[in-house]
Amino acid sequence: MAGLGGFRVRQELMDAGRLHRALVRMAHEIVEKHPDTGRTVLVGIRTRGVPLAQRLARFIEDAGGQAPAVGALDITLYRDDLTTIAPNPVIQGTEIPCSIDGRTVVLLDDVLYTGRTVRAALDELIDFGRPDRIQLAVLVDRGHRELPIRADFVGKQLTTRRDEVVQVRLQETDGEDRVLLLEKDGAPAPARRKAKGRR
Repeated sequence: MAGLGGFRVRQELMDAGRLHRALVRMAHEIVEKHPDTGRTVLVGIRTRGVPLAQRLARFIEDAGGQAPAVGALDITLYRDDLTTIAPNPVIQGTEIPCSIDGRTVVLLDDVLYTGRTVRAALDELIDFGRPDRIQLAVLVDRGHRELPIRADFVGKQLTTRRDEVVQVRLQETDGEDRVLLLEKDGAPAPARRKAKGRR
């Protein structure tokens, strides 16, 4: 199966149905921990964190909560590797729809890996106010943290190798809902893989 340049698909981690069920479960967990969802703001980290936040807001409303406000965070200028990613990085813009002072903010991202993306998001978010608390929700936690950051809400948790890539594909950005595990062409197959979490 085709993947990214130089990579091939090793495994489908989620199809559309499993991805949907994971988000619905996360929505119920958020409502359970924060019944007053009208005081909650979901902020997606661009790019795929934004449609995930939008979907989660709908599922929170379906789960009996009030639909939370949804914002978008572009962390490009806050990255610690800004000078290495591109000579002229594309800025998509940050949109925070309301004051975050005294509210619960749930950051949304597709994949949690080293934690550096989340660190940059936290740095930027604090520039907009002082929330009561900030929590993190991710569709996939693949391990290999380099900073002391953990997710509060996780769709799927698994153990990966550093030379593998977790590719999240969403209808809004890619025309389909799938989560794929990619490996380098020619890479030897691992002996065993552990997977955790409900589907």
